[in-house]
Amino acid sequence: MITQTMSPVVLRKAGLEAVAKALGPLGLVRFLQQFETGAGDYTKERDRMLKGLNVQEIVSEIKSRRKKKI
Repeated sequence: MITQTMSPVVLRKAGLEAVAKALGPLGLVRFLQQFETGAGDYTKERDRMLKGLNVQEIVSEIKSRRKKKI
């Protein structure tokens, strides 16, 4: 396979397939996580989303959402 003639999309796909073949699906995910740093500030976002809620309210919301999925 000559990589110089491959488009970036094709090259990325071939690379991901090679890593998945060598490491398996979970290994591929762990490998990719090393390079995907994410974005934003998790702590600030969490504080904004949970502002004013106590533990019981959070638990109730989780239980409510789980019931809707069933």
